[in-house]
Amino acid sequence: MKPFFFLILAIPLLAQAYISWHVYRLLPFPTLWKVAAVALMTAAFISFFLVFLLRDSGPIWLNTIFYEVGTSWLIILLYATAIFLVADFARLLRLLPPHLFNNSLLGTTLIIGSLIAVFSYGAWRYHNKVRTTLQLTTPSGKTLDKPLTIVMMSDLHLGYHNRRAELARWVNIINDEHPDLVLIAGDIIDSSVRPLLHDNMAAELRRIQAPVIACLGNHEYYASTPAARQFLNDAGITLLVDSATTVAGVTVIGRDDRTNPNRRPLQVLVNQADTSLYTILLDHQPHNLDQARRCGIDLQLSGHTHHGQVWPANWITDAIFEVAYGFKQKDSTAVYVSSGIGIWGGKFRFGTVSEYVVINLAAPPTID
Repeated sequence: MKPFFFLILAIPLLAQAYISWHVYRLLPFPTLWKVAAVALMTAAFISFFLVFLLRDSGPIWLNTIFYEVGTSWLIILLYATAIFLVADFARLLRLLPPHLFNNSLLGTTLIIGSLIAVFSYGAWRYHNKVRTTLQLTTPSGKTLDKPLTIVMMSDLHLGYHNRRAELARWVNIINDEHPDLVLIAGDIIDSSVRPLLHDNMAAELRRIQAPVIACLGNHEYYASTPAARQFLNDAGITLLVDSATTVAGVTVIGRDDRTNPNRRPLQVLVNQADTSLYTILLDHQPHNLDQARRCGIDLQLSGHTHHGQVWPANWITDAIFEVAYGFKQKDSTAVYVSSGIGIWGGKFRFGTVSEYVVINLAAPPTID
């Protein structure tokens, strides 16, 4: 485990050193200004680690700055490294002149302009929430009193970066759909309940005009599960932890997160639930989808993957998960994995979307 940890740490450190060296050579400024630019980049890099050291202490405003700057810098670092690697390769092939990389106003303008354009697009992609619609019908033998509108969200990651104003926007989105039921597939909390309590976000969540049911995600464990449970209870959210409930004419099963190695087997939960009704499983991490199929689940809703958040990380999630994003029908079990409405870290999306899902559930049409 230790070699893997040091490898994970070494990669961003090497990238930071690589970018710092390039920026120092590139900027057409006096040495003092070059050093100042590298120092600012280093401070941004260090602030990422301060997020975890100070998340439950220190001023809220300062932690917010550390979070926004540190986590955003990691993504900027990824793309800046890619840009410089491509530029270096082009220089080696003599496709770009060497002077473009050394005390060059033109080179500086091209690099900074490219990054501004890329991250402006990424920020727009994040803030432009996508409405995804699923049209589903109940299987034979499972009826509904009326068609249902269900709003599903995952991965809100409320905390130092997604504050109450952002949550208020999402609550308005939910209420505009006039849902019969709201389902949240985990990671409501990012890493600490402290900013949620500071902003009284529970009051904002209580504005949702429908029953709200959620399961735990891995980040609820990072935030301390007892504190997370208390916050969700204060917010009027029914939290299902290896348990089930019946609401609006459907059965909802909520699994404990996979973070808990002692969570109960899905078959045990199914045996204790009323599966004569349309049965929905909330399971934050979409591992082993065949379990839901074998247990006769009608619909599994998951999140967790964010579909990688930024390209090319979505290639990695596609390789890890059977379904990293979107809809799949597995025999009689439907599966939907959401890329999430919120985000961990910097508020950028490349090759992925920030979404909420509107599920229209109805009985199949009758044949006369």
